Amino acid sequence: MRDHFVRTLTGAALAALFSAFASASGNGNQAGTYPTKPVRMIIPLAPGGGSDIVGRMLAQALTDHWNQTVVVDNRPGAGSTVGTAIAAKAQPDGYTTLVSSSSIAISPALYKNLSFDIKRDFRVVTLIASQPSLLAVHSSVPAKNLKEFIALAKSRPGKLEFGSAGPGSATHLGTELLKFTAGVDLLHVPYKSAGLATVALLAGETQVLLTNMASLLPHIKTGRIRALGITSTKRSPLAAEIPTIAESGLDKFEYATWYGMLVPVGTPKTVITKVQGDAAKVLNTPQVQQRFVGQGLEVYANTPAEFEAYLNNEIARWAKVVQAAGVRMD
Repeated sequence: MRDHFVRTLTGAALAALFSAFASASGNGNQAGTYPTKPVRMIIPLAPGGGSDIVGRMLAQALTDHWNQTVVVDNRPGAGSTVGTAIAAKAQPDGYTTLVSSSSIAISPALYKNLSFDIKRDFRVVTLIASQPSLLAVHSSVPAKNLKEFIALAKSRPGKLEFGSAGPGSATHLGTELLKFTAGVDLLHVPYKSAGLATVALLAGETQVLLTNMASLLPHIKTGRIRALGITSTKRSPLAAEIPTIAESGLDKFEYATWYGMLVPVGTPKTVITKVQGDAAKVLNTPQVQQRFVGQGLEVYANTPAEFEAYLNNEIARWAKVVQAAGVRMD
């Protein structure tokens, strides 16, 4: 009986050891075979905005690279928090990713009762790209440059209307930063997305908009709207004729929208490494680089550690802006 017990125990132990080995081997091979089915890319903002443009370009590039479809799932609402909450609750198996803008760094300071915590519920993958914004006005606005615009706004306090992607969005707070720096009073008109705010500007419903180059540059070239300045510290090669806001009189003014990829906490590190590595590969190919540069984007494709440090700095920075603007959402 004792021998039978030892044989049984040994067999059970060997079976358990084999099972553990097989499991470990499966986890180790997971990154090598990933993805074996379509990947869902949640974009927590509406179609037409910067996040949507960036996400779709990356989704197509990864689809081609993986030979697996990356399905874009737009889930807009409440300054990107609706879609972000959905991503936070997704199965952490690597088949759900989140591509969002710098709005995810604004949300912690802006909303009182978020159902998620960016640092607790997500793991960063990579900073995809960043893009300066353009300050533009409708063609009916008489100001031809930033100096004239500031003078006009000061002569008509609270009369010029600026659109945004909603209260507390990057387009809103970026304009608030401009207001404080220039000492002007503009009337905020919120929309549900940057795309809708752009449509409103084109229609003349609003007179001012500060948003990404990808959304505005095509319309600036047609003359429907007029660019007054770019928010980067240097001019863009895509529109070298547009001066920076800093050189136009608001010294040291700088503002940019960035786009990053995250996954739900619990996603295997091997998968995160695989996704980051493949994203870096496709983003740095000449064909994809050309597409991004054509939209006024600067590609980063950095490591999770680099993106995490950057995100932490951005969260702290925007907390100060939110407090100064006196904006708070329920």
